[in-house]
Amino acid sequence: MFNFDFSNGYVILRIICGLFYIPHAIGKITAREAVLGFFNAAGMKPAPMFAGVAMVVEWIVAICLILGIFTSYVAWVSAAFLVVAGLAVLKVQKGKWLWNIGGAEYPFFWAICSAIVAMHAP
Repeated sequence: MFNFDFSNGYVILRIICGLFYIPHAIGKITAREAVLGFFNAAGMKPAPMFAGVAMVVEWIVAICLILGIFTSYVAWVSAAFLVVAGLAVLKVQKGKWLWNIGGAEYPFFWAICSAIVAMHAP
């Protein structure tokens, strides 16, 4: 717990996986209409409830990964959460893959990184 050895690539990946959640959690507040539109389009209804649950999960996962708390468990939660997010993006974006055109590549890459963190957690 609280391992911040920046000479260790695993630690850097763990922290980055956590830090990347912060703008997404903030976006659930600052871009609420767009977020609710996405959740509705993905079929996650009621959208406000799903958005709220997603935001809570994002904050918990972010804090735990950044600080190294319950890392293995939280990283597996992160991987599963991101697979669901990736599937939702595929549905909403009608199968687009490339992240730069709104596709699902980014959440699946992030899910793989989270799984790597989970597998290598002390």
